Amino acid sequence: MKLMLKAATAAVLFATAGAAIAADTAPIVGGAPMYPNKTIAENAVNSKDHTTLIAAVSAAGLVDALKGPGPLTVFAPVNAAFAKLPAGTVETLLKPENKGALTGVLTYHVVPGRVTAADLVGKIKAGGGKAVVKTLNGGTLTATLMGDTVMLTDQKGGMAHVTQADVMQSNGVIHVIDAVVLP
Repeated sequence: MKLMLKAATAAVLFATAGAAIAADTAPIVGGAPMYPNKTIAENAVNSKDHTTLIAAVSAAGLVDALKGPGPLTVFAPVNAAFAKLPAGTVETLLKPENKGALTGVLTYHVVPGRVTAADLVGKIKAGGGKAVVKTLNGGTLTATLMGDTVMLTDQKGGMAHVTQADVMQSNGVIHVIDAVVLP
């Protein structure tokens, strides 16, 4: 009996140590570890820098899509990016009657497949300095390089910088951006 208890205690200690090591090696976004064995939705909800994005995803009914098998690439604007929009924009988009417009904006931030930073940089170089990627809402984003930073230009000419790339998820990848891109 003592041997079984010691084995169970050791198993708990190893599991706890394993979780601590995983937390130490997982990338940190918005103060929270982003575990590669969790989905985009399961991780993003813990980022204090993405509360506006999570509220918008919830209002649009897209949480299940971000929990699905994917793979998806999400360009995830931080709260400060939403704050740069004209006053009242976020509040207006979050109204139930504007769910279609909100869904259009959010799906403009998502590209089908798992597109890493290296993939994107490769496409930019192969495209002579730019790569056009098609988003889930049918629009396009143009990716370019400014030094080592990937820049996204939306269809209206707005620009976002990728500030943290390759946050791997079980169903895709997140790239944190500093502006909301608009279709």
